[in-house]
Amino acid sequence: MTTEYLHGVRAIEISDGLRPVRRARSSVIGLVGTAPDADAATFPINTPVVVAGNTRTAALLGKTGTLGDAMAAIYAQIGAIVVVVRVEEGGTAEETLSNVIGDPLAKTGAYALMTAEQVTGYKPRILIAPGFTSDRPATGIQRIDVTAGGTDYTEAPTVELDGAPTVPAEATAIVENGAVTAVIVTQPGLGYSAAPTVTLAGGGGAGATATAVLGTTANPVAAALTGIAAQLRGWVFADGPNTASASAISARGDYGSDRLMLFDPHPLVWDTDTDTNVTRPASAFAAGVQAFVDNKHGFWWPLSNRPVNGIVGATRPIAFSIGDANSEHNLLNENEITTIIRKDGFRFFGLRSTGSDPLWAFLSVRRTGDMIMDEIEASHLWALDRPFSQQLLREIVESVNAYLRTLIVEGAIVGGTAWLNPDFNQPSDLVQGKLAIDFDIEPVAPIERLTFRVHRNPEYYTAAIEEIVRDLAA
Repeated sequence: MTTEYLHGVRAIEISDGLRPVRRARSSVIGLVGTAPDADAATFPINTPVVVAGNTRTAALLGKTGTLGDAMAAIYAQIGAIVVVVRVEEGGTAEETLSNVIGDPLAKTGAYALMTAEQVTGYKPRILIAPGFTSDRPATGIQRIDVTAGGTDYTEAPTVELDGAPTVPAEATAIVENGAVTAVIVTQPGLGYSAAPTVTLAGGGGAGATATAVLGTTANPVAAALTGIAAQLRGWVFADGPNTASASAISARGDYGSDRLMLFDPHPLVWDTDTDTNVTRPASAFAAGVQAFVDNKHGFWWPLSNRPVNGIVGATRPIAFSIGDANSEHNLLNENEITTIIRKDGFRFFGLRSTGSDPLWAFLSVRRTGDMIMDEIEASHLWALDRPFSQQLLREIVESVNAYLRTLIVEGAIVGGTAWLNPDFNQPSDLVQGKLAIDFDIEPVAPIERLTFRVHRNPEYYTAAIEEIVRDLAA
């Protein structure tokens, strides 16, 4: 209340009260790829550009490269909002992969998606790079074997690798009891023509040696997108090798993120230019289906068991028997691979991410948790920098509770409650402007296994005979 003198009447606006939690878009697709014939003014290199359901703008990507086909796959499902990042094609396949990955410091390639919200106003959540997430390169360092541990090491030596790869590998040495016991490859690199020489330098000791071994490594684009997704609270749709189920299961072992869903095999689509069926990556179609489901039902609905528009088959048929645990579709799903089945049309079938935590095994559950955290965070900017008061605390807690009640009614969560925990709001914290609000949620899990328990009941014969007797006596 102001202390200035006033002989009169004044109206003062009071800003107390609950604030609604604003809903965020869960269906914005982040798409990275190549388009050599694109209109450069509309789609500059390494720059996030929004295409919001506009097929004319999408057509400016041209027909070469990967972006045009990906947009067609998405738009076959829904006119989604897509944040497009165009990169240059390299002189080799490895150089193109490097361009797609980009630089995390310069924010090029896939890392440009991290600036998309500031540049375009849209935060990409479903991250894809069709055509670049299915291969497992054989030109990276698979492992580094220690051939001699050396002696007197007081700290881990630096691991130096020679050669001129497209992407240099990185590794870290482990020292125990003065000897190098292991060298861990933290970045397998890309484009090695031969195994590089390993030098272990420094660390205070001497005599340690190691040998690098080239081999098949995880897909570097999918690995980069997974890290980006963790920072954006997004989700990666990656493509499997599209060869055989055994190969898909092997590739599945490269990932361990509850933010990545793996798809295998690729769909077939009809190409009007060549008048024949052609193979296209599944990830773009999956992103479109998920965007459609999000817009129609909500972010807590999975894409599994939804018809896919625009495809005429799969590169290999997947045996499907809904009640057979030994069916090929079930083998893939058991190994956290979403596949394509033919049942009243062609459908993606699979619910699980590649994460190891059973609490977040279903991608739809992971997405629900992400969206709730994002929406609560984004909707409480109003509360920052306000003076502490009991009223303010009540408003924050009740704003969250009102939002959680809405989610319960909508069917997104089974339950959820926000509260103020005194243990995490000590006076020493509050005097520093630190306030903690607890809340719990239980996202709805999709029904993955439906069991009908069949019982025999001979008593039905008695009922049938009694009915016949009544009919005959009538």
